[in-house]
Amino acid sequence: MIARMLDGVPGRGLAVLAGLLAVLLAAPWVANDYVLTVLIIVLYSAYTGQAWNVMMGFAGQLSLGHAIYVGLGGYAAAALYVHFGVAPWLGLVAAVAIAAACGAVIGFLAFRFGVGGVYFAILTIAFAEFARIGFDHFRWVGASSGFFLPVANYTRNDLWNLRGDPTMFYYVMLALTVAAFAICHVLLKSRIGYYWQAIREDEVAARSLGIDTFRYKMYAIVLSAGMTAVAGVFFAFYYNNLFPEQVFHISRSIEMILGPIIGGIGTLFGPLVGALLLTGLSEAMQELLTALRLDVPGAKQVFYGLCLLVVVMALPGGVWPWVAGKLGLTGPRS
Repeated sequence: MIARMLDGVPGRGLAVLAGLLAVLLAAPWVANDYVLTVLIIVLYSAYTGQAWNVMMGFAGQLSLGHAIYVGLGGYAAAALYVHFGVAPWLGLVAAVAIAAACGAVIGFLAFRFGVGGVYFAILTIAFAEFARIGFDHFRWVGASSGFFLPVANYTRNDLWNLRGDPTMFYYVMLALTVAAFAICHVLLKSRIGYYWQAIREDEVAARSLGIDTFRYKMYAIVLSAGMTAVAGVFFAFYYNNLFPEQVFHISRSIEMILGPIIGGIGTLFGPLVGALLLTGLSEAMQELLTALRLDVPGAKQVFYGLCLLVVVMALPGGVWPWVAGKLGLTGPRS
């Protein structure tokens, strides 16, 4: 299994992977609470970006309403925990199943009836908006007033119930990000990964070669939805509150996809690099504005837009492929 995961990764790439993992593992020992919180956000963004990357980067299906799976996953696990005392790791099963089923419905409606391109993107936005409006009136989970998880002071970390300090959440998110990276690497080197890439490049040609494009696009959306729901469970138990406007809004979907776009769509390192650049530079900008005592409404959104504009104009393939090419680390899809 390990050999398969590392297949095709050159020596320099392995060294970078090992070094990066060592730094991330050691980070909580040297970072203060603020830096650790920023790193958790980076890893969360990298994970959700990787999950979205399965849809767009691998299979070429543009989803602009991907926040729906974060919301469904978070609400499912949180509701089971609050109302029935079900541990989040057990609630995770229901969360993934519900999100995957939703993805399957969206995929079936789109792919069976030939809805693609921008129309598929609009369909995903519509479902996310339906979910936002629906949960705004769903009183069992707080409706628009918000759904809150009980918070208690623990003398020790309770990993089973995801109750503990930021260090515990950091390592949980790190494990999820590493797992997503490994899964995506294996998928890209497998038959399904090559089929996805064929569909992404030319769906008509892929179909003429005998590839069941409907089936493999369904695989992509169901897997991507399930992976994203896992992030929703983490979100719910880390922040201890959920608001429909907070988790289902289209702005959350846009934030999710900016990392892969800036880092490099269809690459493994792209979502991580994009998340690191966006979150790190955004936090640095906020600190600078605070130090200067400036209150600039919408500064974060403007910053994201400028980053996207610069990358699209200067590095249309993303930051990571350019860096990898300069350093001779990996191939174009790594």
